[in-house]
Amino acid sequence: MIDLHTHTTASDGKCSPDELVARAAAAGVTTLGLTDHDTTSGCAAAAAACARHGLRFVPGIEITAVADERDVHVLAYFFELESGPLRTFLAEQRLRRVERVREMFARLEAQGIHLDAEAILGPGLADSTRAVGRPWIARALVESGYVSSVGEAFDTLLSRGCPAFVPRIGASPEDVFAKIHEAGGLASLAHPVLVKHDAWIPVFAAAGLDALEAFHSDHDQADTARYLVMAGDLNLLVTGGSDYHADDEHGGGGPGSVSLPPAYFERLEAARPAQR
Repeated sequence: MIDLHTHTTASDGKCSPDELVARAAAAGVTTLGLTDHDTTSGCAAAAAACARHGLRFVPGIEITAVADERDVHVLAYFFELESGPLRTFLAEQRLRRVERVREMFARLEAQGIHLDAEAILGPGLADSTRAVGRPWIARALVESGYVSSVGEAFDTLLSRGCPAFVPRIGASPEDVFAKIHEAGGLASLAHPVLVKHDAWIPVFAAAGLDALEAFHSDHDQADTARYLVMAGDLNLLVTGGSDYHADDEHGGGGPGSVSLPPAYFERLEAARPAQR
């Protein structure tokens, strides 16, 4: 099994890199991609754990771009982890995340919901390579008894149109594609069904998008079939994975619950910029 989309505690996942790899190995995953949000800080530990368990490791990242005030998540693979310009860009991304989360805490306070913002943000502030996000707030709301689940937190407070939602300010998808290419990587549009703007995909392809995540836990068979056809028509590569976070709000399946067929992975590898 090939799972190229997973997350750890370096961003909004609940498993450490070691825990993620152990679960992936137990599930029969043979190739594992780690794609934390706006950070690669979990990659070294995940790579070491994969070596111990006999898994092939593919370092990656999920970078959040913004188009028309909507989040557009871009997966990157086969890039240079130590790329200076990319590291600088990601540091700016993580700073924007902290600012956005602080504003959400302020809006929750105005609703009479009192959380210890500094304690919740503490791990991210202590380690500048970690990426904070809305799931951190959602879990704190559950733990404090304001809501019964992470899903309820998003549905009633943290999503677009809700009292504590704050629109993201960030780079355009085109700028993110360029940053990934500058670092020698390939850019794939994550879970396009969640973007809800298929008409954007040809525009992104013309602007440098390399691949489309056709296989994803939020895609049904019809979605996957549609995106495979679109990828073929636009000459895009195909990626896929479970988007595993170890919580009940991201598909519900474990690592490998969505697997990229080997033929697509072989094409992705063959397209690595270093091999062009």
